[in-house]
Amino acid sequence: MKVIVTGGAGFIGSNLVDALLARGDDVTVLDNLSTGKRGNLEQAIANGATLAEVDVREADAVSDLVGRVKPEVIFHLAAQIDVRKSVSDPATDARINVEGTINVLRAAHEHGVRRVVNTSTGGAIYGEGRQIPAPEDHPSAPEAPYGLSKWCAEQYCEIFTRLHGLSTVSLRYGNVYGPRQDPLGEAGVIAIFCGKLLDGGTATIFGSGEQTRDYVFVDDVVESNLRAAESDVSGPINIGLGQEKSVLDIVTVLNDHAENGFQPEHAAERPGEVQRIALDPSRAREALGWQAQVELDEGLRRTLDSLR
Repeated sequence: MKVIVTGGAGFIGSNLVDALLARGDDVTVLDNLSTGKRGNLEQAIANGATLAEVDVREADAVSDLVGRVKPEVIFHLAAQIDVRKSVSDPATDARINVEGTINVLRAAHEHGVRRVVNTSTGGAIYGEGRQIPAPEDHPSAPEAPYGLSKWCAEQYCEIFTRLHGLSTVSLRYGNVYGPRQDPLGEAGVIAIFCGKLLDGGTATIFGSGEQTRDYVFVDDVVESNLRAAESDVSGPINIGLGQEKSVLDIVTVLNDHAENGFQPEHAAERPGEVQRIALDPSRAREALGWQAQVELDEGLRRTLDSLR
């Protein structure tokens, strides 16, 4: 099967590219390498993947690439993911996350793509959890422009489905972590902490450390994409364990892997951060037959091993 992975040089995207190649797909990566890394794709390119250095904000370039490749599926992961950047520069965040998604959807419609699997976010869209774990119909109340732009991107997916019959689905990830994670955005806390542990440094916790997230390992996220591509279900689907884990929980687990202990120091709380959230993965189980397999302790061990 021919596929395009936007943002395929990034953390999640490059792991997805490897899985697609492993099952024999013809993979083209669309990435402008602004945050994605060419090094993440070295083995993939050796295995036959093609890298096209294109920015999703460039509508004509996106359309030209989709027209040449003629993919059956587009996995759309290209995004601005840093919550702090979205607060300081919401216009750029919207141009990448909203306008970029529109460009991908238009190209998919124009060139007869069968399915678009859109990457979205759970906690950043729901805001503070009024119901935990939060189902997909939880009220949308983003605390930062990042969550708002990803919610808008989802709405454009759904309008292209209603207007044009384009098959789309939006996967609302929890906080994804694992090998190749780049320390951007709030999910980057695990990448940062693992690096500090291996360097003998100290973890910096912003705020009390009691803020919770639903941490999901990258291999599980990749599997959700593969299943979503083969399904015809539409709308948002939560991808998480359904478990709240605090920043302090992460430090506690990592402390067990540190020869000389791993203790945190605290800094001022950052604006725009949700305090409590976890995602209800029931729809993913029912619609995709998907369930997360990797618990936090195992995932952290595998992440540390990848960095050693």
